[in-house]
This record gives sequence, structure tokens and C-alpha cells, in this order.
Amino acid sequence: MKPRIALIAHDQKKDEMVALGAEYIDFLRGCILTATGTTGGRLANELGLTVARKHSGPFGGDLQIGAMLVEGQIDAVIFLRDPMTPQPHEPDINALVRACDVHNVACATNLSTAHLVLTQLKLATRKRNGE
Repeated sequence: MKPRIALIAHDQKKDEMVALGAEYIDFLRGCILTATGTTGGRLANELGLTVARKHSGPFGGDLQIGAMLVEGQIDAVIFLRDPMTPQPHEPDINALVRACDVHNVACATNLSTAHLVLTQLKLATRKRNGE
């Protein structure tokens, strides 16, 4: 089964998400990717990744991904958050992170944890595929 990964990045973190995607591009090509609007657009346009795009975060995209997570359709969330900028949809962000905790889904909120999660998923996928 292909890993199902949600990718979200606040405005000030979108360049970091694209760089992260480029670093793991071979692995991500073999995953089922879902992202909020602009983040997904950039990953598709700049890296050529196939990404199911939801609404932008402030317009409900975080909630859409949270609903997928609750339904068992997401295996991991990479959410590069900007802790220095207030977000108008902070309650939605908190609900998504809480849903990760409630449903025991890995949630990386910075580059360090994103690297750890993606590296582990990559290793687990290789092992499962007998590589």
C-alpha cells in the first residue's frame, strides 16, 4: 500500500515545503499526496508531483484534511507551521493537530520532524516492498 501523506505549509513555509518535496521527490512520487490549495499547487507546478488539492487552509482545507484523517485516509501529516505569525484559522489548525493525536497519526510541524517522518516512511515502504 502506498503511503498517504498530507502536506500543508503556512505562507512563510511554502518555500521550505517545496525544497523538502524536492529532497524526497523520488519517494513522494510513489505516495498518495493530498495538500491544501496553494501548497499543493506549488508542489504540482514546481516539482511535477501528483497532488490532490483541497481548499486553502483559511477556507477549510485544514478541516478537509482532518476529515480524511479521521476516516483513515491519511497515514502522516507534514504541516510546516509558522509559529511567529498569527493565523486567522488557528482553531482549524489546532483541530487538525488534535485529530492527529487522537487517531495516532504522525504529524510533523517543522523541518526536523518532517525529515524524520519522511525518512522513516521511506524505509518502511522499502522494507514492505522487499528492497
